[in-house]
Amino acid sequence: MESGVVLSARSLFIRYGPEEAVRGINLEVNRGEVLGLIGPDGAGKTSTLRTLAALQKPSSGDILVFGENAWKNRRVLHGRLGYLAQRFALYEDLTIDENVQFFSQLLGVKKWKPRRDFLLERVGLAPFRDRQAGRLSGGMKQKLALATSLMHAPEILLLDEPTTGVDPVTRREFWGLLSGFVAEGLTLVIATPYLDEAERCSRVILMHQGRILADAPPKAITKQVPGVILEVAAEPRARAAEVLRTALPDVGIQSFGTRFHLQFPERPSQSLVDRIRRSLSEADVRIESLREIPPGLEDAFLHLTGVDAAAPVQEAA
Repeated sequence: MESGVVLSARSLFIRYGPEEAVRGINLEVNRGEVLGLIGPDGAGKTSTLRTLAALQKPSSGDILVFGENAWKNRRVLHGRLGYLAQRFALYEDLTIDENVQFFSQLLGVKKWKPRRDFLLERVGLAPFRDRQAGRLSGGMKQKLALATSLMHAPEILLLDEPTTGVDPVTRREFWGLLSGFVAEGLTLVIATPYLDEAERCSRVILMHQGRILADAPPKAITKQVPGVILEVAAEPRARAAEVLRTALPDVGIQSFGTRFHLQFPERPSQSLVDRIRRSLSEADVRIESLREIPPGLEDAFLHLTGVDAAAPVQEAA
């Protein structure tokens, strides 16, 4: 095995009947790395994570964990791997302490009490250890799941969208916890729908329809976007979208929440920028900002997937 590589997949296919969820991907994970899997629903992220964790058998291809065939040696390797599922999978009628005890014994952890005390203190759940899991907030449930998944001191932790539905403050706290464990030597592979979280990763794999479109540090991926991006924040959004489409019929326009990204093949002239401002103002659209920005992972994803950036802007529900 190559130096530093602790997990790898070669020509990995995952099929469910006639459907191909993952289509011949190759990847490597280095020791101490934070690797992010990003992509829309149905991209193959969960299937990839479950197969890397040896929780399901690949349809074809090879997965090596610490140089060993993952599926054939799964019973031994599960002692060195941790997996945090997307949905809360602990027992809601058990207390925090009881959940940790149950899964520690299930994993064969010896002398688990000191480890439990350490992890519950670390994730901030020590004051609530007698509370039933079903009475915890979403963020506290995820912290309990994290502590439980680390009880056997795995060397690699695979997490499937662990902060989905969690408030922004808890998301930051959760990532702070992960950063601390990584600093102590833990290797992370994490699937996330949040692109700001993907930017925290040392490397990102962008997946779409079961294939890998890009595998590089976040900044290297965004550099693949050609041209120049102008960001426009304006209200009302529906009218702004109509004006921009009419004024710039040949320019790629994408809606990102409260903002629009206009993609030009080269830096637009000042006269063109002034025309955009004038067109919006004449339509009684209030311009909050109009500026050139570096492309983000959202722009890179649309570019690499070949989404027609000139298509009509979709309004958020």
